[in-house]
Amino acid sequence: MVMNEKQHTEILVGIFLLIGIIAITFLALRMGDFGLVNNQQYRIKAEFTSASGLKKGAHVEMAGVTVGKVNGIIFNPDTYLAEVYISIENNIQIPDDSIASIRTSGIIGEKFLKISPGGSDIIIQPNMTITETEPSINLEELISKYIFDFYFIFINII
Repeated sequence: MVMNEKQHTEILVGIFLLIGIIAITFLALRMGDFGLVNNQQYRIKAEFTSASGLKKGAHVEMAGVTVGKVNGIIFNPDTYLAEVYISIENNIQIPDDSIASIRTSGIIGEKFLKISPGGSDIIIQPNMTITETEPSINLEELISKYIFDFYFIFINII
């Protein structure tokens, strides 16, 4: 059987579409985190006095590089703390004196979790807790404080 030019073009277009569908499916599974693309990770926990603005799925950074993500955030009524559950890539070792802090990308960007490694030789193992934490800065409270301070100084001058 001899293929003409039209059949050859249709076969190439079909192959191109099939490759495109496979690529889109892979990306959708990867971005949706369905677990079919398996990255080996372990879970740890950090306890904050306030996890305001941090959301499930937020990325976790060390030295500006994403090393994990936030899996869940719950309120513990016994300790009155927000418990943040984190998945960290297996090849990342976190010293037990590291500091976890909630930061903002840019001025009004999304919140993420930053881990500043400590100098300890003891490494946090799966299911352990980061004890040193810093909650996020509440921008509204900060602005309110400076406006009040400015007003108070201005009133005292007059």
